[in-house]
Amino acid sequence: MILKYYIKTFGCQQNKADSERIASYFQARGMKPAKGYKDANYIVINTCMVRQSAEDRVYGLIRNLGKLKKESPKKTIKIIITGCMIGVAFRDKTGKILSKLRERMPEVDEFMPIEEVGFDNEPIRIDKIHAWIPISNGCNNFCTFCVVPFTRGREISRPFEDIINEAIDLKNKGYQEVTLLGQNVNSYGADLILGEKNIQVMRDLPEIYFKNEKNIKKNNKKINYLINEKKIKPIYVKHLGRYRIPTLFPYLLEEIAKLKFKKVDFISSNPWDFSDELIEVIAKYQNITRTIHLPVQSGDNNVLKRMNRWYTAEEYLNLISKMRKKILNIKFTTDIIVGFCGETDEEFENTVKLCKKVDFKKAYIAMYSPRPMTAATKVMKDNIPYEIKKKRWQILEDLINK
Repeated sequence: MILKYYIKTFGCQQNKADSERIASYFQARGMKPAKGYKDANYIVINTCMVRQSAEDRVYGLIRNLGKLKKESPKKTIKIIITGCMIGVAFRDKTGKILSKLRERMPEVDEFMPIEEVGFDNEPIRIDKIHAWIPISNGCNNFCTFCVVPFTRGREISRPFEDIINEAIDLKNKGYQEVTLLGQNVNSYGADLILGEKNIQVMRDLPEIYFKNEKNIKKNNKKINYLINEKKIKPIYVKHLGRYRIPTLFPYLLEEIAKLKFKKVDFISSNPWDFSDELIEVIAKYQNITRTIHLPVQSGDNNVLKRMNRWYTAEEYLNLISKMRKKILNIKFTTDIIVGFCGETDEEFENTVKLCKKVDFKKAYIAMYSPRPMTAATKVMKDNIPYEIKKKRWQILEDLINK
């Protein structure tokens, strides 16, 4: 008997790309895709926990799948949980989160870290026009509200050549569009150059920054990174008066654009790592997207500081202005959190003012919810009532996504 699998994906594009690799993982073991839950022997839930609402949907689904198992006692049905919920559980050294998950979901047969899937097998892609290409996994930025560094770990970049080879293969197969994926694509390659554990992750450790161009030149003499058999100089982005990290992303984006896909997109970008060189590459190649996703999260400087976002509202607006001058017909989408810890009416109004100035094409607006292991959950109070969060959400929704 041929076993069948079914995958349900919650969350972002990165999770969708992971699910394509999960499908390949099961097909390599001789399994076939099922049409739905009732037809499957292996049911895989690829989870998200960026918001409490996404986590709650997983619990509800598992309860229903538990009933399905009871209704079919003679059939082999295994429920497997993977993705972000499992990532944070396996990185919790106390073991408390994993114990809670097992307690809340006794119906689950296996908790599988996504790292077990790997990149050994070619993803099973349903879409034959557009393809996701993961270029990195994890995040080093530790925004106080965000659980991603704990669900996916430190930022790890895929080898440059592996990404290019995957893109070439997709072009040869007739794909017309690709999207490069990472929690922060702008910092792609920093770990390849400096080593995974040598990357700046906190603003209060200035000695790890590259202090000036002389310091950079000295460091570059140690670097022998080759692209197309040519030694290149990494790009450094200046922030807070110092150069933070070296990046290879402008080089990578340019190499992908040269393959002449009809459209090359990328998500997501952090404003403080958006280099002038990256802007120049986007402007140079017409097949690179003219809709840039640039999360702002808040338009108030005090809230941004509490969030550990490494820019001010003014710096964000300056970056928007710089790109508009360089790139014709550029548009912007963004992420915004309302009701973050201690957000006053005045602070929220500053977000409204910024949104009016930028005129975002679309915004993914979320009401703040505490996430395990994050700094906001540990040291701040979620003290904005739900009714106020909902009201602020509606104001921005009506302003931007009308």
